[in-house]
Amino acid sequence: MTKRAYNFNPGPAMLPLEVLQQAQEQFVDYNGIGMSLMEISHRSKEYEAINSETQQLLLKLLGLESGYQVLFLGGGASTQFATIPLNFLKPGKVGSYIITGNFSEKAYQEGQVVGEAKIAASNKAGKWRSLPKQSEIELDPNSAYLHMTTNNTIEGSQFSYIPETGDIPLIGDMTSGILSRPIDAKKFSMIYAGAQKNLGPSGVTIAVIRDEWLQEEPKHIPSILRYTTHASNSSLYNTPPVHSIYMVNLVLKWVRDQGGVVELEKKNIAKSNLVYDIIDASGGFYSGNIDADSRSIMNITFRLPSEELEKKFVKESQQHNFVGLAGHRSVGGIRASAYNAVPHEACQALAEFMVEFQKNNG
Repeated sequence: MTKRAYNFNPGPAMLPLEVLQQAQEQFVDYNGIGMSLMEISHRSKEYEAINSETQQLLLKLLGLESGYQVLFLGGGASTQFATIPLNFLKPGKVGSYIITGNFSEKAYQEGQVVGEAKIAASNKAGKWRSLPKQSEIELDPNSAYLHMTTNNTIEGSQFSYIPETGDIPLIGDMTSGILSRPIDAKKFSMIYAGAQKNLGPSGVTIAVIRDEWLQEEPKHIPSILRYTTHASNSSLYNTPPVHSIYMVNLVLKWVRDQGGVVELEKKNIAKSNLVYDIIDASGGFYSGNIDADSRSIMNITFRLPSEELEKKFVKESQQHNFVGLAGHRSVGGIRASAYNAVPHEACQALAEFMVEFQKNNG
């Protein structure tokens, strides 16, 4: 077999090798039906079984045994930035947002297009380095919801707590952090995530919504944009991305077999510490973008003394079988996205490369 790259892509991201191999075995002929899952009807009993099982697997891994529904949607997390206020931001109410990076800012901007939106807290003035504390969140009592991005993919920060919101519903964009560590999911009225980082391939977006929020149908927006439409049709209102959802099914089983999110968190902390320890011990040659108390275990971001060195770092890393280490175009620098499927040895190899690079260029 071809040697696997050290894949630190931010998304679409690395998938577990076991999952890819299992999908490969079933690709042409799924369970002896004489067809690929790419070809079968989404109304078939084979797909309906996958659809239902995948929903239940995710709820169990999140610790949500009842009271919530899982929806499989299209359009990526970015579509949810608009769909959320369309469904839940009623006239006379305010959509409140915690702004902690590029994606939460986009969600806020879409809220402004739909209705009245306010910033409850922001760390933009501090160049995103440290996340807002509970005491810094000023939540309008007339809020329809509070929206937060729990892990900031581009900037490299991650909330260590879930804000207390009283009776105001909390919404979490968990695209780059879902299932990376245990959370009290019951504190959220809605969780959503694009699949292409920790859940599977691109092509499907997952929303987990509290049942109470699905009682009232927003008739003022088209049916396809209503969460109630997808909930009442078990995500089969229109043709879903069948194969992507099947891949999510396999990834969720892989998460379960790893010991669930409790075990994955231990592995993720150990992986990210391998790299953070090199940054902290480098005497300033590597400088982390985020304060230690707000660092992400998923997206590790740092700078080198010059842009020229950063370009050299990326170029040489590619020669050593590393992929995806260039920072996002909006911020530059270096970013290593060490999602659940990225193995420990990849982070170990990156740490060793960083030591050698500093020795040769410091």
